[in-house]
Amino acid sequence: MQQAQSIDQVQQILSGQGYVCGRALATVVFLSLKLGRPLFLEGEAGTGKTEIAKALAAGLGRRLIRLQCYEGLDAASAVCEWNFAGQMVAIRTAEAAGAADRAALQNELFSADYLIERPLLQAMRPDERGAPVLLIDELDRTDEPFEAFLLEALSDFQVTIPELGTIHAPEPPIVVLTSNRTREVHDALKRRCLYHWVDYPDFSREVEILNARAPEASQQLSREIVAFVQALRTEDLFKKPGVAETIDWANCLLALDVIALSPEVIADTLGAILKYQDDIARLQGSEAKRILDQARASLDAA
Repeated sequence: MQQAQSIDQVQQILSGQGYVCGRALATVVFLSLKLGRPLFLEGEAGTGKTEIAKALAAGLGRRLIRLQCYEGLDAASAVCEWNFAGQMVAIRTAEAAGAADRAALQNELFSADYLIERPLLQAMRPDERGAPVLLIDELDRTDEPFEAFLLEALSDFQVTIPELGTIHAPEPPIVVLTSNRTREVHDALKRRCLYHWVDYPDFSREVEILNARAPEASQQLSREIVAFVQALRTEDLFKKPGVAETIDWANCLLALDVIALSPEVIADTLGAILKYQDDIARLQGSEAKRILDQARASLDAA
């Protein structure tokens, strides 16, 4: 199990998992680990926020526990639920056997045997590999009541289950929260965390990312792909492609044995980088060639 003793080592750990990390991001990750503070990552979808938590868990040899947020998520779904079906079977079995000790039956029904642990409670449990990485993904999809609950849970790293009492983490988990900024997350929660905005990478870093995640692509093809995607991000699109789409597109082109971009190849594979029909329609015809020519011109000028 690795430990991050410096900013450079954080970069090495992430790089070992195929995640190319800039100095600023590596610094805030290191401080989060060093100070035991949750890390709040905000940015456009597809810029690699979720991948940071995955790479960190794999690089440190820790368990990754993911809480995928959604509208209507509540504390019960995030912490734990009782296995009502199992409890009903136990009650019927006790009735059939003529068991009369209700107190004993109640203690059995509300024991750990019938508890279904959800991500937050799982993250509070001891682990021989060390504190797990708790990924709270797309927090902006939830509502303010859940944020308030989360604020309390992350303050003391403990949760209370009425039937069992308070469960406190023996070692605080490594917490990574992400947001696509579809709405503003409350300042009170942000103040508990170290914050970093994960932006689209510049050309050289995105080429480096592509080399790490799609190493089979030639250097020339990788540069063309990145130049085209970065030119595409300057267009008036409903949803600009993220780094995840760059990687997906490169893998699609490799599967088709493409060695160089062409307007025809781009038209055939647009669904890998654009996810809305209106955006795809904008690039039909001469638009794809125009952007490809623009991308190649930027490469020639570099």
